[in-house]
Amino acid sequence: MARKEPTPPASYDDLRALFLNCTLKPTGQESHTERLVHVAAGVMRANKVDVEVVRPVDLVLAPGVQPDMTEHGAERDDWPSLSKKVMAADILVLCTPIWLGDPSSVCRRVVERLYAESGKLNAQGQYAYYGRVGGCLVTGNEDGIKHCAMNLLYSLQHLGYVIPPQADSGWIGEAGPGDSYGDNGAGYDNDFTQRNTTFMAWNLMHLARLIKDAGGIPAHGNQRKAWDAGCRFDHPNPEYR
Repeated sequence: MARKEPTPPASYDDLRALFLNCTLKPTGQESHTERLVHVAAGVMRANKVDVEVVRPVDLVLAPGVQPDMTEHGAERDDWPSLSKKVMAADILVLCTPIWLGDPSSVCRRVVERLYAESGKLNAQGQYAYYGRVGGCLVTGNEDGIKHCAMNLLYSLQHLGYVIPPQADSGWIGEAGPGDSYGDNGAGYDNDFTQRNTTFMAWNLMHLARLIKDAGGIPAHGNQRKAWDAGCRFDHPNPEYR
């Protein structure tokens, strides 16, 4: 007798999720990372989350940390259009292969360009990424998942994203040349990876639901304009100053 699936505790059909697959392979070429993306995205789509998967390698993301690098000498910059998708998403998942133990060069460029928007403020006077949740997926055939996850999750929270518990997942094969995720079925039967990817998807949806229902992160003690105007939000003022 098949086990009955439990009913989700909430509805998620008003949430939007953006997966940035930072593979080095353009669309049309098979991506091992995207195979794992399909697992998390499939969980979200089953719950009617509006999911989009983008490969930044298909775009021209000019180097730099300004919102539009064409204003700083670049001939072309597709970041402004991608940034609109980032800002429209309640959930952002950075997805990357491992190269030499680190996220891909494409992923690093994406993080740099995310940083370009970090000085902007939302309607409540908080930094622009407040009220959104972030996670990451990592694939490779060498060690390095946790190292890459620490890098990416720290970067996201530093920019203002909220990171839920168990917000990362990944798969690696044996050290040395070998099958990457999905090659000859590698990783598909790995319960650790499949479980953690599913948990990540649900935790991202749960936290996005909570934050959206709460109207975002409370706007107190984190408003830059108020700080610049002299508000100190209970910050102690040592007598020796």
